[in-house]
Amino acid sequence: MPTHASPSQSAEDYLERIHELIEGKGYARVVDIASSLKVRQASVTNMVKKLGEAGYLNYEKYRGLVLTESGRKVARKIQHRHATLSRFFSLFGLDADTQRLDIEGIEHHLSPATLGMLADLANFFEANPDLLRAFQQSRKRRRKR
Repeated sequence: MPTHASPSQSAEDYLERIHELIEGKGYARVVDIASSLKVRQASVTNMVKKLGEAGYLNYEKYRGLVLTESGRKVARKIQHRHATLSRFFSLFGLDADTQRLDIEGIEHHLSPATLGMLADLANFFEANPDLLRAFQQSRKRRRKR
């Protein structure tokens, strides 16, 4: 069994997308991955080969790409990170497009400690809606100046 170094940002994006496709459609094909990531099929094929060599996925005849337990673990971690950031940004009224762009830009750069702090802060504001409103009002006053 290959040893699992931490996957690159690009590899994480592929694992996340493959996991989403499998969850949504029951399978992930190279053409679907290429289309959803807006990359060439040859790029997907190269990454799939690397991910297979690293032990994150297997190709199974008639089923296509199948994530290994290690691949599923990484994909779930990425989905959790993404969901935490989306939840946090939603509290402050950021629109979906802004959230998506910002999350794509920062999600690979946050430490687990920072991500945990943002999750805790989201929990805090959700449990204290009066404080969230006070924060939002404070921001509005500052922007008017």
